[in-house]
Amino acid sequence: MFRVPELLNYCAKVFGVSARVVVQPSVIYRDVSGEFVLLNLQSGVYYGLDAIGSRMWQLLTEQRDVDEVCAILIDEYETSSDVLRADVDRLVSELAEKGLVSIHRSTEPV
Repeated sequence: MFRVPELLNYCAKVFGVSARVVVQPSVIYRDVSGEFVLLNLQSGVYYGLDAIGSRMWQLLTEQRDVDEVCAILIDEYETSSDVLRADVDRLVSELAEKGLVSIHRSTEPV
């Protein structure tokens, strides 16, 4: 079984596509003063995002693949692409491990 960052890299290398994040049906989320709050209604898991995490979340929930999200964010924030990609991968990993999102190849129907 792959851990999430390895799965993201595996999708890119083996399938030639990026991964896409899909919010689980049991998850609701709201923007509260510029920061998103996520709640899994089945498990009761609550997750709060800071402003940068909220921007990542906003882009990820627009059905963009992870590569597109990183390309947009690199233009918005002053950081290296490696650091940014690691941050996005870490967020996606944490969200997936908490059961808030699932990960699909960007060409895979959801």
